[in-house]
Amino acid sequence: MTPTTRTWNGELLEQLTFQWEQALRPRLSGLTDDEYFWEPAPGAWTVRPRGEARTGPHGGGGMVIDFAFPPPDPPPVTTIAWRLAHVVVGVFAMRNASHFGGPPTDYDRHHYAATADEALGQLDDAYARWVAGVRGLGEAGLARPCGPAEGPYAEAPLATLVLHIHREVIHHGAEIALLRDLYRARGIAGS
Repeated sequence: MTPTTRTWNGELLEQLTFQWEQALRPRLSGLTDDEYFWEPAPGAWTVRPRGEARTGPHGGGGMVIDFAFPPPDPPPVTTIAWRLAHVVVGVFAMRNASHFGGPPTDYDRHHYAATADEALGQLDDAYARWVAGVRGLGEAGLARPCGPAEGPYAEAPLATLVLHIHREVIHHGAEIALLRDLYRARGIAGS
């Protein structure tokens, strides 16, 4: 038996793909529009029709995201719709544009999903582009500087950015899973 050659590129990809395939993406199966837009607390930030914008409005289409920088203190509770949009735009798509030839986007230009299915399609597309981009970096690409798109991390190696993005996906994925659990438990609380 020949031992498998381990690479940093492979290790970094496995960090995300294992979490994605074993935990996060299966937990999103069957997400309904009601869950997607459920506001777990008063004043929650979400994705909403442009005419109902509470901030901004931030978005390039009929749906906009509640967003402010810096965020209020304390920050509002956010919905599954908001968290999915954040992962799609702020975690994957903006970095895909900066590093892997993805279309330019930001919170003001993105066309936010009006349904759970549309949001999951955006998430799957952004994830696939990210994974393909990271895979294409190889060992040398991971060592090169992030560049000016990453501001104060411009001189840091791309491996640092990859680790950060993977932590963000795992972190927000866990929050989304918890929101699904809380949504489901609403009907059984007090039973």
